[in-house]
Amino acid sequence: MPLTVGLSGGIASGKSTVSSLLIGKGYSVIDADIEARLAVEKGEEAYQEIVRHFGDRVLLKDGSIDRAELGSIIFHDEKERQVLNSIVHPAVRKRMTAKKEQATSRNEQLIILDIPLLFESKLQYMCDKTLLVYADEDVQLKRLMQRNQLSENEAMARIQSQMPLSEKKALADAVIDNNGTIEETEKQLWKILKKWNAV
Repeated sequence: MPLTVGLSGGIASGKSTVSSLLIGKGYSVIDADIEARLAVEKGEEAYQEIVRHFGDRVLLKDGSIDRAELGSIIFHDEKERQVLNSIVHPAVRKRMTAKKEQATSRNEQLIILDIPLLFESKLQYMCDKTLLVYADEDVQLKRLMQRNQLSENEAMARIQSQMPLSEKKALADAVIDNNGTIEETEKQLWKILKKWNAV
């Protein structure tokens, strides 16, 4: 049986860096964000449900979902956000489970589920182990401001809209401290996976 590891982090904590290291070594990384985009493409079940509920106002000229429009609706309306989540989340879980089964049938020993909201969405049941990429808040802030060209207030608002990394730390099976260099991060990653007999 392969080991399924749920990889999570906070915004600008360095989760993508860890994901890239794993992909670089040839491991299967199933990315929830990518699956969420694919789940709402034209013709998909979730796409049809979104159009049924929200109507044509959330469509672009080519018939694809207008993410900005949909985002502005759900950003201001908790009920509509819950409706959208109830459509998209099951579709994403279904896609991830199917990819996990494909990787298992290829006899892969390690499968990574890259789920940004792993703990918030209580998806730990999908994994055998959970791995959190952690960075101090001031490090997150600096990275996010640089990466997304945001003001300090904008960046802080995004960080504070998520569950604090300190809370996630308590829930994770292992934590990678990503305040340092990429080499230090990589060393921790392989050490943890070796301890779990995954590599």
